[in-house]
Amino acid sequence: MGYLTAIAIVAILFMLMHYFTELTHTQKITITATLLGFILFAWGYNLYKAKEREKMLDIVVKYKQGKTIRCGKYDVNQTNFSLSVGTYTFIGKENTPYYAMMISAYDCE
Repeated sequence: MGYLTAIAIVAILFMLMHYFTELTHTQKITITATLLGFILFAWGYNLYKAKEREKMLDIVVKYKQGKTIRCGKYDVNQTNFSLSVGTYTFIGKENTPYYAMMISAYDCE
C-alpha cells in the first residue's frame, strides 16, 4: 500500500512540475522516471529481503522441531547447537566438537 502512495505522490509531483516550473519536458520526465526507479528498486529489494527472511524463519522452525539442518559443511541440530534468537545464530554447545562455533541461520539451507 505504501508503494501505491509513493507512486501517487510522484504523479502529483509530476503534475506540479508540469504546471508550475520552467523545466523542459525531457527534464520533467527524467526526474519522474528517476523517482519511479527508486521506488521500484525499493519495492524489489523489500520483496527480496522478505523472501530471504521467510526462508530463514523456516530454517529456525525446522531447528525447533528437532530436525537437522545443513549449514555449509556442518549439520546443525539441537544436540550440538543452541539458537540465539536475537541474531538468529546457531552457537556450538560446550562438550561438542562445535564448541563456540557460530553459524548464521541465513547461511543454512
